Amino acid sequence: MSSTPEQNERHPDGQISTEVRGNIFLIGIDRPEKYNGFTPKMFSELADAYAELENNSELWVGVLFAHGKHFTAGLDLPKFADAMKKGEAILPTNGIDPFSLKPPFRTKPVVAAMNGICYTAAIELMLATEIVVSARSARYSQLEVGRGVMAAAGATFRMVERAGWGNAMKVLLTGYEFNAEEALRYNFIQEIVDDGEEFNRALELAEEIAKQAPLAVQATLQSSRAYYFDSPKAAVDEFIPVMKALANTEDAAEGVQSFIEKRPPVYKGK
Repeated sequence: MSSTPEQNERHPDGQISTEVRGNIFLIGIDRPEKYNGFTPKMFSELADAYAELENNSELWVGVLFAHGKHFTAGLDLPKFADAMKKGEAILPTNGIDPFSLKPPFRTKPVVAAMNGICYTAAIELMLATEIVVSARSARYSQLEVGRGVMAAAGATFRMVERAGWGNAMKVLLTGYEFNAEEALRYNFIQEIVDDGEEFNRALELAEEIAKQAPLAVQATLQSSRAYYFDSPKAAVDEFIPVMKALANTEDAAEGVQSFIEKRPPVYKGK
């Protein structure tokens, strides 16, 4: 995928835009006329975009953002209702799971830029990324219980992990709307910026990540994920073999040489 928002053909079920900027891959939720409400088509395209980020060796970092005034109001429920009743999967089964619930998992980091209404799927998508930047006026709600369903893309355990049991239950069981300051206090997000600056700040952070040795970044993310889904021992057991592999890369040699020459390193992901 290599389209820009301007090149995308408009579709009533929305679309996911993509754009390459150097080694950074911009992934845009693009259905602003419907508050960026997610459809099965959008989920499928989002999974394909994540797969492009993962599988393209020239792409090192992703930025997830939304076109328009709102990140997303959540699922366009009528388009998912029949599948829910039949017990069919409503999350994407193609590409790379953007909710990071099933393998194959991403090895490349994603920075999320949140703005406007950030309901249901918006929160679960951002909790599955590595760094989250929020606009000051962003509004958050995990309101599935008010619609007769439940959050089923990671929020039930990621919120408990980050915010603690009581705070997580307050959010999950009441569906109340909370603001960016509360999201920061609950450790759901990492930074708050003035409205309109969230994308620029997310891009800045992605650029900082892209300056690092990409294979080392990927190994770090994989190690953290091994701890998260398996155990501390699973992460520890990989330290020596992974460090050996990294130490024998061209990037590691460049890291040493740049240190000797007192200059910024230039990494190639090799």
